[in-house]
Amino acid sequence: MLITRHISPVLPGFNLTLGYTLSYLTLIILIPLAGLVVFTFQLSIEQIWQIISNRQVIFALRLSFITAFMSALINSILGLLLAWCLVRYNFIGKKIIDTMIDIPFALPTAIAGITLTEIYAKNGIIGQFFAPIKLAYTPIGIILALIFVTLPFVVRTLQPILEDLPNEIEEAAISLGASSWQTFRFILFPAIFPAWLTGTSLAFARGLGEYGSVIFIAGNIPMKTEILPLLIVGKLDLYDYQGAACIGLLMLIMAFILFLLINTLQNLFHISSNGISGVKHG
Repeated sequence: MLITRHISPVLPGFNLTLGYTLSYLTLIILIPLAGLVVFTFQLSIEQIWQIISNRQVIFALRLSFITAFMSALINSILGLLLAWCLVRYNFIGKKIIDTMIDIPFALPTAIAGITLTEIYAKNGIIGQFFAPIKLAYTPIGIILALIFVTLPFVVRTLQPILEDLPNEIEEAAISLGASSWQTFRFILFPAIFPAWLTGTSLAFARGLGEYGSVIFIAGNIPMKTEILPLLIVGKLDLYDYQGAACIGLLMLIMAFILFLLINTLQNLFHISSNGISGVKHG
């Protein structure tokens, strides 16, 4: 006789839980996004095209994507190295460094922007050594500010994955004759790749919409250091709500397409990894 055992769920039933989830999602995310669409389509199609095809908007959009991408790319490498050191090595000051990683989360972004501007200005502590290059009030300064703000996303995403990887995997690979580079490339990196891609994409998304830490160090110079969030705020200051919403919607659509591609890539990677694993076990 087969005895079935009913286990009471800790959380409410599926319908109730799904209802709470959809209600919360609607109030917090969907309604504000719907407002963005409503404000935008108060304009005609011709007016929308005139706004998004404006030379200043195109330049700001290109600068936003380039600076966010460069900062995310740099943090994808630095964040991986930093997370690896924090997980795999013990050294003096490790707890202090681990705590400092979260400072950009707690520090008001405007304060961070003012501080970074003072440091990287022509007569700043660091900027004085790069006077010919001029860090502040240039795209380089924007990238430096975004690196500061987005570094925790990569580190904190990778740390739990690296902690779960047993050292025996590396030891087994090395004992079988694999070099350090081969061990990292074929054993470790495939295991951390989804988390690495997630952290990098989160850093890119934060950098794409960052405003507070960039406004001071960028200088808001049109056609030079004006990124898209600065342009949106400028339109809001002029009470051009439809124009600001139109640019925001354009930014939202491009970010959504980018994340959709990233999620598709992650799913394909998981499928291929499971397929290879199944062949090996078979």
